[in-house]
Amino acid sequence: MSLTLGRDAGHTTGGSGGRGTDRVLRRRPRKAFAWQIGLYVLLIGLALVYVYPFLVQLATSVKTEADAAADPVSLVPDPLTWSAYARLFLRSDFPVWFANSAIVTVLVTAGRVFFDSLAGYALARLHFRGRGVIFAALVAVMAVPTVVLLIPKFLVINQLGIYDSYAGMVLPLLVDAAGVFIMKNFFESVPASVEEQARIDGAGTFRIFWSVVLPMARPALVTIVILSFQGSWNELSHFIVAAQSPDLTTLTKGVASLASGQLSQGSQYPIKLAAAAIMTIPVAVVFFVFQRRIMNTSEGAVKE
Repeated sequence: MSLTLGRDAGHTTGGSGGRGTDRVLRRRPRKAFAWQIGLYVLLIGLALVYVYPFLVQLATSVKTEADAAADPVSLVPDPLTWSAYARLFLRSDFPVWFANSAIVTVLVTAGRVFFDSLAGYALARLHFRGRGVIFAALVAVMAVPTVVLLIPKFLVINQLGIYDSYAGMVLPLLVDAAGVFIMKNFFESVPASVEEQARIDGAGTFRIFWSVVLPMARPALVTIVILSFQGSWNELSHFIVAAQSPDLTTLTKGVASLASGQLSQGSQYPIKLAAAAIMTIPVAVVFFVFQRRIMNTSEGAVKE
């Protein structure tokens, strides 16, 4: 009798314990699901905080002057008008600014891709006296604030006789320390054995770099393209000290002059934000086109 009661009590206890475990297991997915929902809500909120100013910019660029002044942060133009864009292209020097920025950006981006990769390969693969000192100087340059170099940069440009010219705007930007640093680190992730066969076949250093190693560095090159395009397109301080002719004004200088009220009196919110919106488009396009190919640590390297 006692044994039967003991077994029954054991079964009862085991059953209640099993049901308790089931409840705990059911609670855990619910709790995890609740945390996931909360995380997504937080991320959506942060995204809206960052996106909202851009939406205000687009909305204000198609407003009338009176509507923009009355309600600057509204997302609903009343009425909708494209007069700011028409005025920007037809009654200002905006097309000249855009053309100058496009020319300088293309030249600087192409130059940085070539020269940064050359310098990065030399520091990663060529053994020469003073290589460590050069790399240390490269890292030191990365730590120097850009504004500190403006006056020396102006003096050098003026001394070389390239002030107020495309050469003065482009040449000082053709190489940057960050790009060389990125390319050096990538080339060091490529095994040296990859180059041995080409060297056995009689290929020289530049041929190995150009035909063997550089095609493998596509992720790093895409990274340099994005950073160089964005940096040169948005550059302002260098162009201030490199040129003063209205014919060489870039978008950054031109939009800054619009913000200071160059065209006329008044707030001029629509035309200023229309210029800013157009200026944003090329950088956004380049980033979205190349973002999937941006460098992922040692992607492209061959493992030994």
